[in-house]
Amino acid sequence: MMLLFIWGRLRYDLVAVIALLAALALGVVKPKEAFSGFSDDIVIIVASALVLSGAVQRSGVIDRAMQVVQGRGKRIRSQLLLLTSSVAFASALVKNIGALAMMMPVALQMARKSNAGPAVFLMPMAFASLLGGLITLIGTSPNIIVSRVREEMTGQPFGMFDYAPVGLTLTVMGLVFLRFGYRLLPRDRRATATLGEALDIQDYVTEAEVTAGSAAEGETIEAFETRHEQDVAITAILRAGIRSMPHPQTPLRDGDVLIMAGAPDALERVIASDGLALEGLHREMPEGAGGEVGVIEAVIGNESPLIGRTAIQIGLHEQFGVNLIAVSRHGARLARRVGNIELHSGDVIVLQGPMALIFEQLSGLGCLPLAQRTLRLGSVRKGLLPIAILAVAMAATASGYVPVAVAFFAAAALTVLSGALPLREAYEHVEWPILVMLGALIPVSDSLRTTGTTDLIGEWLGGFAAVLPPWGAVALILVAAMAVTPFLNNAATVLVMAPIAATFATDLGYRPEAFLMATAVGAGCDFLTPIGHQCNTLVLGPGGYRFGDYARLGAPLSLLVILVGTPLILWVWPV
Repeated sequence: MMLLFIWGRLRYDLVAVIALLAALALGVVKPKEAFSGFSDDIVIIVASALVLSGAVQRSGVIDRAMQVVQGRGKRIRSQLLLLTSSVAFASALVKNIGALAMMMPVALQMARKSNAGPAVFLMPMAFASLLGGLITLIGTSPNIIVSRVREEMTGQPFGMFDYAPVGLTLTVMGLVFLRFGYRLLPRDRRATATLGEALDIQDYVTEAEVTAGSAAEGETIEAFETRHEQDVAITAILRAGIRSMPHPQTPLRDGDVLIMAGAPDALERVIASDGLALEGLHREMPEGAGGEVGVIEAVIGNESPLIGRTAIQIGLHEQFGVNLIAVSRHGARLARRVGNIELHSGDVIVLQGPMALIFEQLSGLGCLPLAQRTLRLGSVRKGLLPIAILAVAMAATASGYVPVAVAFFAAAALTVLSGALPLREAYEHVEWPILVMLGALIPVSDSLRTTGTTDLIGEWLGGFAAVLPPWGAVALILVAAMAVTPFLNNAATVLVMAPIAATFATDLGYRPEAFLMATAVGAGCDFLTPIGHQCNTLVLGPGGYRFGDYARLGAPLSLLVILVGTPLILWVWPV
């Protein structure tokens, strides 16, 4: 199994399945235990955490918070510290892969505005997310697995914040290092252009109404555009049905309809943060449409009945049950109301409506959906609701009244039931390969214990460490876990190493907590390769990194973790 992981030609979930089949064929895993891993609490917690992360990301709370603070850091080092700190402490509250995914769009936006390559920000953010995951029980899956091993040995699992003294100290140390160490990264790394970048669809036109109490009410056009850092431009205003060209000193009033141009993510952010009412969202959906309401981006084909007509003329909402909320035309700045724009072949449009209906109508409209581009413009947001649900789940687990798996499963279900995350998106946020790997490897790793393998390895390590002081024994486990993680994946490393570390401690006559904590820290700190942790893999493409780039920044950080983490673990968890 380890050789297949190192080889890398087969994906890790398939390797785990092959390992399970081999264990079944050899008889070390009994058929009735073969699929017990899929019902394990770890699988439920990881899946639920990913769903909750998706709901928080979709809520827009992170976007609004970052909009407030990102203007305070103009230099790259200040921006880097802001991003790494944000993702590190967010990783303590949600699974680190989810926290990193939430912050990546902000990093890419900062990189564009600073004329810096995304590579400057993304790898340090990935490393910060790994460090932040060490702070709490739910930050990363190794912590959950180690907690279960301790419960099996002593009857008491690690609590929600038992990891904090070690994890928080290592996180602060890592943030200081990344603040200066980012210079070790090559400056010439650039990501491969995505489909969205190749299409270069940046100048959408949409319309939104200024509502009572909106942040834009009473503000001049110049102040509005300046506050949003010129990310959007007001191309026209409709007041009392009369269209006029905008003057910089014109104050905005309740009821004004703004024709705005900009990139779709900027338009979405401005409309959501200022409480503007996007055109078309107030219209009732067709009877019987039901289901999830969403948005889709499509290009108008050569034979489309929309060509030469406006959305109002064709009765887009009345006849087709969908709303036109934005239009983009290459090389043109549109200043008319969206419903009054005469559509051309090749125009890119954003349609909103019931997802079950909208795909059916595209063919009738002669439009082709654009793949691999996710838009939230026009999507319904629940604001603070996902944060509140997550906070209740965390409080329930921290108090000890509700098991982690139950609390997070219930929280994930509530986010879907409340509409904070559509069911379709909930399934998309779950990383099924990770769950398959966990479900397949849990019985395989357990076979190491049932066949006596962990006892043998523990005795071997115990003999090797018999002459070592306690700090040397803890450092040995920390280094071993850190060395194995790049080849096994961090969750798989803990599944294999945690029972060995516990046996190792028992044979030496020590308490197991320090050794289990060293296993969690070592498995959670893979800074050397892009394959040991999904956070590192996530930034590989967008950052344009090469395999060897990780060790350039990660090797000195790993050494710091070993030098600082070993005495820190022993101080917090005496043996």
